[in-house]
Amino acid sequence: MSHNSFGHLFRVTTWGESHGPAIGCVVDGCPPRLALTEADIQPFLDRRRPGQSKFVTQRQEADEVRILSGTFEGLTTGTPIALLIDNTDQRSKDYGEIKDRYRPGHADLAYDLKYGIRDYRGGGRSSARETAMRVAAGAVARKVLGPEVTVRGALVQMGPDRIDRAAWDWAASEENAFFCPDRDAAIRWEAMLTEARKSGSSLGAVIEVVAEGIPPGLGAPIYGKLDAEIAAALMGINAVKGVEIGEGFAAAALTGEGNADEMRMDPDGRVIFGDNHAGGILGGISTGQSVVARFAVKPTSSILTPRRSVDRFGQEVEVLTKGRHDPCVGIRAVPVGEAMVALVLADHLLRHRAQNPDAAAEARLPRNR
Repeated sequence: MSHNSFGHLFRVTTWGESHGPAIGCVVDGCPPRLALTEADIQPFLDRRRPGQSKFVTQRQEADEVRILSGTFEGLTTGTPIALLIDNTDQRSKDYGEIKDRYRPGHADLAYDLKYGIRDYRGGGRSSARETAMRVAAGAVARKVLGPEVTVRGALVQMGPDRIDRAAWDWAASEENAFFCPDRDAAIRWEAMLTEARKSGSSLGAVIEVVAEGIPPGLGAPIYGKLDAEIAAALMGINAVKGVEIGEGFAAAALTGEGNADEMRMDPDGRVIFGDNHAGGILGGISTGQSVVARFAVKPTSSILTPRRSVDRFGQEVEVLTKGRHDPCVGIRAVPVGEAMVALVLADHLLRHRAQNPDAAAEARLPRNR
């Protein structure tokens, strides 16, 4: 299978299946002499790890990462960094009844049509289990970005219920099981998801990722646009069906006057933006404002409610999916979305430095109002 790598100067290749012995990745292009140990990566994996609450899959995986290469005495060497996580809690027998049946909403049929073979055990390569390695690689990307850059994500909608943006508190997102920045919404969502889980159903979600401290100049016109590559990276996450940057689809309801991010100069000679409808990116290039992206995750397709389908013999059947599944896969997609944005930003930072090695020293960073 091809297309398992992404990035240009900062490049990541992932490998492994949901029910194989291990999953892993190789991070190539990381600069040397950056401090990196397993302890720098593990906290991000712990945020994504399954089994942490009743609202996520109960598969028990420690997701303990090992660095196999690319570091020496706690520093990156500039050579490929190999990362590995053992799979320790597979239950392949849970999928025995559907090995010949195509689950609605899953990639089963598409894989069979493309390759003529598929790993039915948890979806194999199409499983969200693979995203653990993106989170691990994203931790390395954060080292490249440096402490000046923060990349944070939050769940801003579950099912039809949205947060109150006036109540946004980043601290709240670390206090509940949903990464929700609105404490009242988190209480409502607990009741919603409890009901969905008991009924054997699932809910979708919208996640917002905000990257702050981004220097201006990242991205390139036409075919290397920063927003286009962020969108592609987020669309590459399992179950994602839509991405928007800044105001996104809501911009269609604005006027030109309302959508324009007005600018003026402050006394220090720096550009000040009146707003950030553009999500920190203009013409595919970062402006120095916060980069804001949102992505929509569909309801988990693995549900207990029987659905009509077909099998590989052409017979019409009913399918229900047993096993351990997230009633809202959007919850654990939050750290995955953060990682993908961090990976794109790290890649573009290295590309910008390569083309404009002296630009950063002279840049005057714009700032928000």
